[in-house]
Amino acid sequence: MPLLPEEPQIHESAQGPRATPATSARTAPTPRPVPGPRPAAPPRPGRPGPARPMPPAQRTSRESAPAVKPGPPAPAAPTVSAAADTTAQPQIQLIPASAEGALDAAEEAVDLLLDSGRAPGEVLVITTGDPHPWATHELSFGDTAYWAQHDAGDDVFYADAGSVERATERPVVVVALNGGSDEAAVTGLPRALSRAGVLLIVCGDPQRINSVLGAGV
Repeated sequence: MPLLPEEPQIHESAQGPRATPATSARTAPTPRPVPGPRPAAPPRPGRPGPARPMPPAQRTSRESAPAVKPGPPAPAAPTVSAAADTTAQPQIQLIPASAEGALDAAEEAVDLLLDSGRAPGEVLVITTGDPHPWATHELSFGDTAYWAQHDAGDDVFYADAGSVERATERPVVVVALNGGSDEAAVTGLPRALSRAGVLLIVCGDPQRINSVLGAGV
């Protein structure tokens, strides 16, 4: 039985309590990585950094606005062309027609002008023979009311060659050589030409027109 007293010596060699202090020493270093400098970093990106790039976008919009300013000089060009139109002589167009068909040819010319976009107030029709039926009808209400419509300039105006001097200039003048004396044609055509701003249309005998205007038309 000498073995019994040796058993307590085995328990002393185990040294169990030494392991416990080792575990306690390991748990202590765990709180060390917890310091607070890391949470201090996130607030920096959280600052209104994206709001700063927004102002440059507004600057670009302001820079785009002045780009529109150079547009106004464009209207200066049409003013030059308008001045050129005033110095240009009106064109002369001849429509061959007999004395009996000159008025009808003039009416067709007026219809073509209106269909092409001309305003009615831009056209003046002159007759060398019998007055246009419209002129006859309007003159029945008096000379004042008749010329008041001319001054209004809202519609095509029909006048006799003898009264062209009272008519003002219009872009287009149509002359119908529908008879009348040679004097009416000689005096009426040059006056009609002086009243035409852009175009003079003459409906009648080409030989008679050339002899009056003194040029091949």
